[in-house]
Amino acid sequence: MFRMTALQQHVLPPINDPSVHTEIDRLARRYLDAGGLGLDILNTVGTSAEHLIERLPGFVRGRLDRLTRNALMRAFDAAEGSRKVVRDRGEWFNRLVSTASGAAGGVAGLPGAIIELPFTITMFLRAMLEIAEEHGLDPQSEEVRAECLRIFAAGGPMAQDDGADLALLAARLSITGQTVQTLITRVAPRFAVVLGQKLAAQATPIFGAVAGASINYTFARYYQELARVHFGLARLSRETGIPKEALIEALRMSIERIQKPRRARRS
Repeated sequence: MFRMTALQQHVLPPINDPSVHTEIDRLARRYLDAGGLGLDILNTVGTSAEHLIERLPGFVRGRLDRLTRNALMRAFDAAEGSRKVVRDRGEWFNRLVSTASGAAGGVAGLPGAIIELPFTITMFLRAMLEIAEEHGLDPQSEEVRAECLRIFAAGGPMAQDDGADLALLAARLSITGQTVQTLITRVAPRFAVVLGQKLAAQATPIFGAVAGASINYTFARYYQELARVHFGLARLSRETGIPKEALIEALRMSIERIQKPRRARRS
């Protein structure tokens, strides 16, 4: 988890508005609940997320970084182009199209899943850009596109960390002096691991189309929920004048507080 230094905590202004804390708590619950069905997938596959990639053939594992980087490079233009053709369909449209794409890819097993991957990434990204626009941000701006990459870098729905990796925060992926293309190069290896888990789960025997559909739905829902957290923080900062770093720290503390009773119930 990202933690601020004592100096950073000292200079951050206190948040005294109860309504801001209420909104932060809402975003924290959204963040923690984003994975949702991910553990159900792992239980059905019968393995851990870490071991899923071991099921992929060696030639696929060796190409994942390049496949992911190329798909991300093309996805921004493709997502924006699709939004110009079909607009204002809402998050369910993106989830349904992603689900249908996963089902089609699942029918053909691993080869189909690999072919389907760039389209699926585009649909994930399209959904993020629409959410950014809902929050009053420019979906074509470098800032929004960099934030989308941070979301892709924040793990996946099958990560079993209860939100412990708050990679949504600028410490890891600062956009200062960097282009989106440069960030893609940095994000691709991490996102490739997540996509490798998705491909391996889709390629599991006996799953087929049902697996592809359920996995894509889970991933689409996960990235949409994270986008609402990321861009919700940006909107809250803009509306209240509170620095985003202070809101991030408040979110981290809220996540930790909400996690405690959940962990107690599980143990």
